[in-house]
Amino acid sequence: MYRITPEVNELTSKVIAAAIEVHRELGGPGLVEDVYEEAFVIELEKRALPFRRQLWIPIFYKDRKLTRKKRIDLIIADTLIVECKATEAPNPVFAAQCLTYLRLMNKPLGLVVNFGFPKLADGVERIVNGNYVPE
Repeated sequence: MYRITPEVNELTSKVIAAAIEVHRELGGPGLVEDVYEEAFVIELEKRALPFRRQLWIPIFYKDRKLTRKKRIDLIIADTLIVECKATEAPNPVFAAQCLTYLRLMNKPLGLVVNFGFPKLADGVERIVNGNYVPE
C-alpha cells in the first residue's frame, strides 16, 4: 500500500495554511464558494504554490472515453486535489466526490476545504486514495 510521502504532507500543510488565511481574511463563513476559491487562488499565487484551476478531467468506462467530463476545483503541484465548498454542514458526498477525482486522475491525496465552518480546521477533510499507484 502506498504511503503518503513527507513532501506531500508538507504540501498539504502549506495548502491548509493558505486556506486558513483566506478564511480569516474574509471574515469566516457566509460567502459563496466561488469567492473563497478566487481568494484561495490569490493566496496560492502569493505563496508560490503551483496549481491549476477548474481543470477538466476525462472519464473512462471500460477503456472507452466518455463524452462527459468532470471539472475539479484545484490541483496543487500536480499532486494534491482540492475541492472548495462553502456549506454550513458536512456532507459525506463531498469526500466521495473527492475520492472519485483522485481515482480518475491517479493522485494520492485530496482535501475538501469547506469555508462554511466558523473554524476552518473543522471544515477540512483529508482524503487518501488507497488505489493510488505511483507512476
